[in-house]
Amino acid sequence: MANLRRTIGLSNRAEEDTLTPRERRLMRTRWGFFLAITSTVLVSTNFITAKYALEGFDPVSFSLVWTALAAFFGLVILIAAGEAKGLVPPRPHRRPILLLGLTTGAGMLFGWAGLALLDPSFAAFLWRFSPLMTIGMSYVVLKERLFMWEIAAMLIMVVGGVVSTLGRWDIVGLGVTLTLVSCLMVGVQMIVAKVAVGDMSPYVVAFYRVAIGCVVIAVWAVAFGDIDLDVEAHYWYVLILGALVGPCISHILKFWAYRYVDLTRVSVIVMMQPLVVLPMAYGILGKVPSGRELLGGMIILAGALWLVLIHLKGDK
Repeated sequence: MANLRRTIGLSNRAEEDTLTPRERRLMRTRWGFFLAITSTVLVSTNFITAKYALEGFDPVSFSLVWTALAAFFGLVILIAAGEAKGLVPPRPHRRPILLLGLTTGAGMLFGWAGLALLDPSFAAFLWRFSPLMTIGMSYVVLKERLFMWEIAAMLIMVVGGVVSTLGRWDIVGLGVTLTLVSCLMVGVQMIVAKVAVGDMSPYVVAFYRVAIGCVVIAVWAVAFGDIDLDVEAHYWYVLILGALVGPCISHILKFWAYRYVDLTRVSVIVMMQPLVVLPMAYGILGKVPSGRELLGGMIILAGALWLVLIHLKGDK
């Protein structure tokens, strides 16, 4: 991680000691935003890799393999980073970490079931409600400030969601509902993670997120569904790559970002995902939303961009 910081022009620890408090804050913010943007680009691949793999896997089997692989990759990265000694969570964080894993498992079951019913670009627009919910919860739980103009921008996003589903609720309603429930679950996860990374390694938090989530999904699969892993090899290849990039590496970077910038600002950056997903969905899957979905999605994105501008002005 230190080598990466030097690569993008950030100081090492010895150089940090020579900086003024203002310069140090600026450097930390720069590093945090770099991590958040990189994480957002990587996690955006989920909409493509998962949508493709879900053509072969059913949502429950996919969710189980997805989290199991992510947990395996996360453990390998954790050990390689020398963080194995921190695998046992401090006592005050054990219940929150359990909650993190439970909401991850439930959120993935709902989220991938929703994605299986929706166009990936439209799903990416709907997922703008996840950072929206996270921002709202961070205001309530973490006391991070929320301004009138931010609330107005969020209301624009709500309008966009309504426009996207007008006259089509009977077709996309279930997918939208499942996606929004999953968005809420992700909001809870990010609150827990933000608090946990103050005392725990981001590598460890990212590992427990998917490891416990995998257990939840396995219990669900045994109790209520069948596990079908007999799919063609190319679906497996995409799933393995997606599990490494999306739920593993991207969340490690995001949780590191939480150490440098507040949760609200990271969530605002996450709202830019459609800018990555749209060209990927068209280039790889040949899919774009319908006209109404695209209109509603652009309204959602307009609200997200307004939120970005609000926060940029607030940084000046």
